Amino acid sequence: MSTNHYDVVIVGGGLAGLSAAAYLSSRGKKIALLERGALGGRAVTLKIKGFNFNFGAHAIYGRDTSVLRTFEKELDLHIDWQDFNPNKAKYDLGDDLTAVPANVQGLFRTKVLKGLDKVKFTFEVLKTMLKMETGHPHLSIQKWMERKNVSEDVQEMMLTLASSNFFTREPEKIPSDVFFQYYRRLFTTNKPVAYIGGGWQALIDEFVRVIQQHNGTIMTKTKVEAFRVEDDRVMAAITAEGEITGDEFISCIPPKEMVKAFKDTKLEHAISQYANYDPTYVVVYDVGLKTRIDVPYTYIYDKQNNIFITDISYYDTTCVPEGGQLLQATAYINQSDVGNKESMEQRKAEIEQLYDKHFPGWREELVVPRVSTRAVVQEIKWTMNQKPMPIFLPDYRNLFFAGDWCEGQGQLSELSFSSAYESSKLILEK
Repeated sequence: MSTNHYDVVIVGGGLAGLSAAAYLSSRGKKIALLERGALGGRAVTLKIKGFNFNFGAHAIYGRDTSVLRTFEKELDLHIDWQDFNPNKAKYDLGDDLTAVPANVQGLFRTKVLKGLDKVKFTFEVLKTMLKMETGHPHLSIQKWMERKNVSEDVQEMMLTLASSNFFTREPEKIPSDVFFQYYRRLFTTNKPVAYIGGGWQALIDEFVRVIQQHNGTIMTKTKVEAFRVEDDRVMAAITAEGEITGDEFISCIPPKEMVKAFKDTKLEHAISQYANYDPTYVVVYDVGLKTRIDVPYTYIYDKQNNIFITDISYYDTTCVPEGGQLLQATAYINQSDVGNKESMEQRKAEIEQLYDKHFPGWREELVVPRVSTRAVVQEIKWTMNQKPMPIFLPDYRNLFFAGDWCEGQGQLSELSFSSAYESSKLILEK
């Protein structure tokens, strides 16, 4: 590999790296995107026996206000949006099903709250929408609710909503400002949740198309082993094949990986304070069925066991062979259970019971199951004691960061898109 020089070198080809590379190349920057494996990072689609399994739900939350919509317009991406139907989402309360309050309509239909509590909760949501309530970065949502004397039923409702949207078994630890920011978007959007037809792969292909159209360079199976840093600037990314130099750098690899790449530089210490965090782990248990099992809902959330099932194929018919069905179950797990075989077997059994209850006969229709016992849905868990990484460090003039461990709007993939967009804009403003 010759020592090519680029305007921007982007390290990490997940959603953040791909979107930054597409955006910057479309604005005339000469870019190189380096990825140690295959493109997509954790947003991968696997094809098995005619079924497209997505690693993690390929859901986009609040799509009409999502940064992906901004990329779609500005980069002319072709995205086949499949909007989730909130009326088909249910909470399993054990002996009863009730509406999920994913929008204001759902609020009035749900049985989780009754009478006055429903009015109080609706009032909290309205205050959020009107920006009268913003929460506080140093106050968890639990502490905030205690201070406001929120009744137990309303507290439970808020925490249930949080755990089903923040992928956590500890929703009470979410900072209250993050909580309210998120719900302001959710309840003021016309499209609370959407899927992408063709899964993550369809989106990855679109970003690649834009990058190639603007003569960007993509190098896969290219691991960055270290960075060369001089004074307050990053000079080069060092790979086994040689150095790749650039004017600007965006690091889209998790802080834990970054610390190794910046070892023995002044940046190692600066980054290490963001590398001490716990990711959010889940068990994902997808099943591909040869025939559809029709039920009146496409999303079930088992409140008691913290498990939800989504009928992905209801929205994205391209992910199944004709007449088939793809169901995805996600179960939250505690940090202490990660790698514990007994706990994992128990979680799998609980998921199967939920499938039995809501999709009777699925075992007879099963073509292919796919189980991942420690999928990372988000690199950084939103809790009071974990700080997301800023998109730049003031002491380093040409280094930026993007990914779902960074400061940004929303949750999950939205953090990757928003941090990539903001980092790219800072580079373009120079």
